[in-house]
Formats: sequence, structure tokens, C-alpha cells
Amino acid sequence: MAQSTPPPAPRRHRVAVLIRPGFIPFELGIPHRIFGIARDAGHRPLYDVVTCTPGGPGLVRSDSDVLVHVEHGPEVLETADTVVVPASHTTGPDGADPAAGDAGLTPELAAALARIRPGARLMSICTGAFVLAAAGLLDGRPATTHWLESDRFRRLYPRVRLDPDVLYTDDGDVLTSAGVASGVDLCLHVVRRDHGTAVAQDVARRTVVPPHRDGGQAQYVRRPLPGPVRSGSAGTDRADAGTAATRGWALDRLEEPLTLAAMARHAAMSVRTFTRRFRDETGESPAQWLTRQRVEHARTLLETTALPVEQVARRCGFGTAQSLRAHVQAALGVTPSAYRRTFRREGDAAA
Repeated sequence: MAQSTPPPAPRRHRVAVLIRPGFIPFELGIPHRIFGIARDAGHRPLYDVVTCTPGGPGLVRSDSDVLVHVEHGPEVLETADTVVVPASHTTGPDGADPAAGDAGLTPELAAALARIRPGARLMSICTGAFVLAAAGLLDGRPATTHWLESDRFRRLYPRVRLDPDVLYTDDGDVLTSAGVASGVDLCLHVVRRDHGTAVAQDVARRTVVPPHRDGGQAQYVRRPLPGPVRSGSAGTDRADAGTAATRGWALDRLEEPLTLAAMARHAAMSVRTFTRRFRDETGESPAQWLTRQRVEHARTLLETTALPVEQVARRCGFGTAQSLRAHVQAALGVTPSAYRRTFRREGDAAA
């Protein structure tokens, strides 16, 4: 009896990273690292990541002494499902990127972008947003870029809804990130959006980075934190560690009815001081941060366990299934049950 031929493996999602002279090696490595190590439950790669240039194959010099031999030209963009545009630090006399500055796109870069197939997802890292904006791809859309370049960006592209205070923006098929390392946050966000929290957390663990920083967090601390303070009758010094210890304490107690007063008490601060310091360090209020952490914990439980929704709600601190549904719907746009059906991986054990 003839054996049946196994079905061919599904085509992997192709990510094309479009680099130009003066690219930052770290930014080139971000999509290759984050997307490149994402695996499904059978340990099969989920993405195919390739690098290309507008001018065709060849050597491309970075902003340092690193040269990279790129094997692909702009033709790759015709088959890409996602196109990532990192920053370039090749500068003109005014310090601007001549490929996406006052003069707009170079003909070569414009021709390359025109080859991106309809429906492809577009992403930028740092000042790569200038390229997307110069091509008119951000008009009327929310976007961000490095805060140091926000004034120039706003002057050049007034039609873009620029928010210079966030780590990244997600407008469905167009996503932008702020300076450098926020590209890691954006790529992890996309992995989570494509394949769920469990896959994204696995990538984060292997990359040794925080599994999730919300896009709405501030790009930088707006006020310097106080230095060491003197405490105790014996005159011993202690370093003021801010709210980090209290955040860790709260993460271990998400199922409890944590109050602002309790968190401030743990941090040995007044409620007013704690709230101010917390927002300085995270870009969020304590209540916003706590809700987001509970939603993230709910996502993990929905993906990796068979717990009833009522138990998930209790373990996350939402108390009732109705409260859980309201918060998950607000954050993710779907019900907990629909989220579980989409992202529950076969073989995950129930708690």
C-alpha cells in the first residue's frame, strides 16, 4: 500500500529588513534576533528574515567600521509580508539623513519602496520613521520616532500624528518605534500579536530582555531620580531604589486586592510621592501599570492552561469573569474565550 505524501510545510512569514549606508548594526540585529528565533510548539521557525538594500546586493557600510555583505536587492520587497526600516546615520551637512530629510526620498529608495507589495506590514525602528513618512505612508496615522528628532520630524511631516513620548505605535499594518532599543519592544509586540504571549515570552527569555513593555510607556525619565538618602538614627546610608522593588512585590501578588495605599506603604513613601515616582519611572500610573500586568498574566494563563475563565480572573486579581472580560476586551479587542481559541498551543498542560 502506497504511503501518502505528507503535506508541504506552510510558507513562513517573510520579514525583509531594508538597510541603507550608515545603518546601525544593533538595529539590523534586532529583527533578525527577535523574529529569527521565534518558534512554534513543534520548534519550527515562524519567520523567514532576510536583509536587502535599495541598490542591490553588495557591501553596505554601517555607522561604524562594520561592513555587511547583503545578498538581496529591492526585489525581495515584492515577496515580503513585513518590511522593517531601521535608522541610518549617514548624515548631510545639517546632520540630517539625506535619504529621508528635507529633500525627501532619493530616487533609488523611492523605487525600492514602490516594490513593496500591497497589504505588507510596515515597521520602522528609530528614525527609520522618516523614510516611511517621506513616502507618505504615515499621513494621518499615529507614529513615533526618537525623541531627539521629534521637532524636525513634526516640521517635515505635519500630516503625521506624531507622539514623541511613547515607545512604539501600532496602527495595524503600520508600526513605528522610538530610539534603538524600543525596536526590541516593537518586534516582541509583533511576535505576541502574531503568535501569542507564550511564544513572545519564550523569545524574550532566550534573548534575556523584558517580555513586555507597553507601547504607551515614556521614552525616557523626565526628571532625574533622587540620589542616596540618609535614614535611621544610626546615620546609615541607604540607596533610594525607587519603585522597582514594589513593582516586583506587586507582581508576586497580582491575585490580591492591591491598593495604591498598600503599594505606597511597601515603598515607604507617601501616596503622592509614590504616584509621582512611579509615573517618572514607568510612564504609567500605578493603576494603569497594575491593570496591564494583570491582563498580561491573564494572557499567559489563557494560552498555557485550561483553567476556567472564572479561575483565570481570580488568579489575575480581576475577581470576576465579567471584570476579566471587560479588561481583556478593552486591551485586546477580543473576549478571553476568543483569545484562548486563537493562541492556545497544543500540548500546553493545564494548571
